[in-house]
Amino acid sequence: MTEPRLLTIILNYQTAEMTLQSLAATVAEMKGISGEILVVDNFSGDGSFEAIGADIASRGWGKDGRVRVMQAGRNGGFGAGNNFGIRAGLSDGQNPDFVYILNSDAFPDRDAIRLLLARMVAEPELGMAGSYIHGPDGTPHQTAFRFPSIASEFEGAARFGPISRLLRNSIVPLPLPQQACRVDWLAGASVMMRQKMLDQIGLFDENYFLYFEETDLCLRAQKAGWPTLYLRESAVTHISGASTGIKKWTRVPQYWFDSRHYYFSKNHGARYAAFATVAHLAGGLLWRLRMVIERKPRVDPPHFLADLMRHALSRARRRNVQPPDNYILENTAKTPDRRQA
Repeated sequence: MTEPRLLTIILNYQTAEMTLQSLAATVAEMKGISGEILVVDNFSGDGSFEAIGADIASRGWGKDGRVRVMQAGRNGGFGAGNNFGIRAGLSDGQNPDFVYILNSDAFPDRDAIRLLLARMVAEPELGMAGSYIHGPDGTPHQTAFRFPSIASEFEGAARFGPISRLLRNSIVPLPLPQQACRVDWLAGASVMMRQKMLDQIGLFDENYFLYFEETDLCLRAQKAGWPTLYLRESAVTHISGASTGIKKWTRVPQYWFDSRHYYFSKNHGARYAAFATVAHLAGGLLWRLRMVIERKPRVDPPHFLADLMRHALSRARRRNVQPPDNYILENTAKTPDRRQA
């Protein structure tokens, strides 16, 4: 039997130093595995591409094509950047058997990649498998989920025990699995995908700039008969939010609202998306009432409900469901630059 070939993709956007740390950990964990590592620079414009290329050359990693860095030529977001790497394929022009996507702020623990690959090979019906994610201090991160719904929008915004118990089978974050199990979707920090599945269902939908793209991909996979596995044995250290800047948010950005609306509209229809927003607003207002009566602390970012309402009203003025607005950098429209180092 031919040894399966793996393409590992690390997406960089203005995090060159951290990306190089992630790359070093990945190189160590890829030893003995047939495959390559491709760092995709998502048009950082800050010298990241050159710095990463120089580091790879200085370490001698790039001599046999096993480690490469390529410039995407535009910042199209998480899905577009990973798609660029998937389309690039292996250095010999062939497609791999499996694609492993890893955040630039994630670091595979010992055997993390090998365990994912072994499980994917052993269970050919699997479409995707993802790791147990934890912080540098060992704190578990929530990365296994149910698909979002109208009920989950209300429950998640209300944060009220009786409602959560009533809708327990709709709560999006799953209790932390203690063993391998199938889930609806996984966060994209450390996920291995079968190329055969991608050939069938397509790559990430590039109408998502950031957030909901992995949810959408897992839903499409499930509909096509490709389940997703959470593999507890495969562990990855993750500095949460370092690659997306979420911890620095003072207000939820427009692209989050765009992605959320697009997910519900695309997969369930415009009416369902509208009801999901109404459910979230209703739950949010209930929570704010409890904040006043019970002196609960604020947990949502400033102006979140008002921004959600404004976004919903702006969408309601448009009769047809449209993909997210072009909120990306001006460079998005440029022809991709396929430079490689």
